[in-house]
Amino acid sequence: MYKRLITAFAFASITFTASAETVPERAAPCLACHGERGTSETENTPSLGAQQAPYVLIQLFMFREKLRVFDTMNDMAKDLSDDDLRAFSDFIATLPKPVPPKDAGDSARMARGQALAHQYLCNNCHQPDFSGNDNVPHIANQREDYLSKTLSEYKDNSRHGYDGTMADVMQPVTKEQIADLAYYIAHFR
Repeated sequence: MYKRLITAFAFASITFTASAETVPERAAPCLACHGERGTSETENTPSLGAQQAPYVLIQLFMFREKLRVFDTMNDMAKDLSDDDLRAFSDFIATLPKPVPPKDAGDSARMARGQALAHQYLCNNCHQPDFSGNDNVPHIANQREDYLSKTLSEYKDNSRHGYDGTMADVMQPVTKEQIADLAYYIAHFR
């Protein structure tokens, strides 16, 4: 039932998108799931705030071309022109970054996650503050459930990026370590 609602919403959103004039108006259906200000409150749905425009452009292109498969996003992106992809990417890059949770997190889990982030060089490609760069996503304060899901998908090779870096990095990481990494990055200050 949930999937049907999402699909119905997506089709309704496509109609709205085609008739809207400004990019913020056209992005309203995106923000309904990804958060009004770019911070998602929807389970397993990423926050878009502070994402790098080149990263967003690549992801939208992958959804449009079905190189990344998620029915709702594939339907939303299928009719977008290259200019639309650039406009949406530029708009999304202006959204404010997600704020850290109010609590600093469990100190033991934070220490384990920090050690893992250094061990697996997360803070190299994603930057020391996990803000990302160009085609590397901003992951600081991303939803913990989404981080865990995404890292697990890279590990089991059910999510494909535009290169194999994440799949290679995730191979030695255990399920327990994924949980600690996701917790740490979601609570990063």
